Amino acid sequence: MSDVQSILSEAFSHAIAAAYGDEYKNCDPLLRASGDAAFGDWQANFAMSLAKRMGKNPRQVAETVLSKLAVADIAESVEIAGPGFVNIRLSGDFLDRSITRIALDPRKGVARIDKPIVIVVDYSAPNVAKEMHVGHIRSTIIGDALSRLFEFQGHTVLRRNHLGDWGLQFGQLIEHMVDQKLTDASAAHAIGDLNELYRASKARMDGESEFAARAGRRVVSLQAGDPETLRLWHLLIDESKRHFQQIYAVLGVGLEESHYYGESFYNDMLAPVTEELLASGVALVSQGAVCLFPPGFKGKDGEPVPLIVRKSDGGYGYDTTDLAAIRHRVRDLGASRIVYVVDARQKHHFSILFSGARLAGYLPEGVLAEHVSFGSILGDDGKPFKSRSGDVVRLGDLMDEALLRAKAIVDEKSPGVPEDERRTIARAIGIGALKYADLSNDRVKDYVFNWERMLAFDGNTAPYLQNAYVRIQGIFRKAAEAGFDFSAAPDAPGAPIRLGMPEERALAIEILKLPDLINQVSHSLEPHRLCTYLYGLASLFHGFYEKCPVMNAEDETTKRSRLALCKLVAETLKLGLSLLGIDVMDRM
Repeated sequence: MSDVQSILSEAFSHAIAAAYGDEYKNCDPLLRASGDAAFGDWQANFAMSLAKRMGKNPRQVAETVLSKLAVADIAESVEIAGPGFVNIRLSGDFLDRSITRIALDPRKGVARIDKPIVIVVDYSAPNVAKEMHVGHIRSTIIGDALSRLFEFQGHTVLRRNHLGDWGLQFGQLIEHMVDQKLTDASAAHAIGDLNELYRASKARMDGESEFAARAGRRVVSLQAGDPETLRLWHLLIDESKRHFQQIYAVLGVGLEESHYYGESFYNDMLAPVTEELLASGVALVSQGAVCLFPPGFKGKDGEPVPLIVRKSDGGYGYDTTDLAAIRHRVRDLGASRIVYVVDARQKHHFSILFSGARLAGYLPEGVLAEHVSFGSILGDDGKPFKSRSGDVVRLGDLMDEALLRAKAIVDEKSPGVPEDERRTIARAIGIGALKYADLSNDRVKDYVFNWERMLAFDGNTAPYLQNAYVRIQGIFRKAAEAGFDFSAAPDAPGAPIRLGMPEERALAIEILKLPDLINQVSHSLEPHRLCTYLYGLASLFHGFYEKCPVMNAEDETTKRSRLALCKLVAETLKLGLSLLGIDVMDRM
């Protein structure tokens, strides 16, 4: 099923070619949904760019194209405004037909992508032997939402959790475990204990030279594959993974243990990468280190900034691991797009990394690598979000508080609902609120964490959207209680939607925008655009609910039409929220 954007785009492309020749047949009509219904439903902005290219007046170009435009069965009016904007208002019959078809489509008009690709999404990336904290939530939630959206489009998505599971810190951790006799696999290694283990080992590393020397030797043993050292390393890895999976399960994100590819996974690739780059002449030896010098990167002194492939002491760092990861993802996994969901502080690292990978040939033409950066979560004081004691907020504690607060709200609002159901509802509300508060903000900006705002049932929040869905389910419960026959409604072909009221039309137009919106988000990698769309749809529904009686409609045909429209809105909300990883419920 073609969406409105595609139908109009094809019509305008044909008209431009008919007006100015086949050399312009691939000219982009620059169509977008109108931001103001007073100016129509869609807008085509091709005239300015095309006129500049041809040395003509934009309005004259628009008039010439419109004289060749065949949209009589789609639009009731097409008008030129300003210097050459073309405003299109869809016809009532076309809207009725389109929205009735979409009501029967499980994908709500969003076609699967014509040419699916392999997309690697690198996100979450906690460090082993440390408990996940609030700083991990943005990467985890944003990465999960983007993965869901790509999969919905039809792409093959390879989730990658790039664990920090290698390096010097494991020498100090393992050596401290040996000293403290924490080497028995049956001993309790709760993640909280591992946190304390890390603090204690780090303190010894900084204050005891003899311990630091032993820790260094332990790193060498680990890298050499010493069986006992590897066994202790696996103790740390396994306990950390158990903790991670508990967090991901409660948070409702699609990361599984099969998606864990830590730094250790790439360890055997580091030497071959180095030798390959030296043999090709792309890498150079500088001051004893093997380096890449991507063009355009210079320090304050004007000297080129290197991407260090191998240190002068023979060791490898994050740069080498990340180069090896790109090489593996493109050559072995066939990725055409790699998305790194990592905070904004790593902007320079990814900029020089991607440039170096292109220089090395690991990112060939046609393969896209993108850094999806994001800002920080702040407290009410405008500083990084901390606990009352001033410590970093543990992610587990944050989720527990979300569930407790949501449960209190549900207990107050719905005391008659069975306890098990109230717990399920509270989880959907609490975790949904936590996710939506993050996703609804422009990811590149910092945002202030506020429980009252994120759990509010009004405004741009998850509970507001979930409540819109619940309200529609309430309509259908009342319809069932009234003995309404659902056999031919609301989604059967014999129950078409008829858009009589302005509020009905506004809902239909908004739903028709979904395919273009999904396409926009997949390119911009900005989930807040989907949140804004869903909030707008829910707001329009509440306006419709106030002005357009459903069960008390003036006649049976209108009642069936409005029930079908309500169902379509609910399904669209549910679909959109599912792409954000947020659940809905039938009642609150």
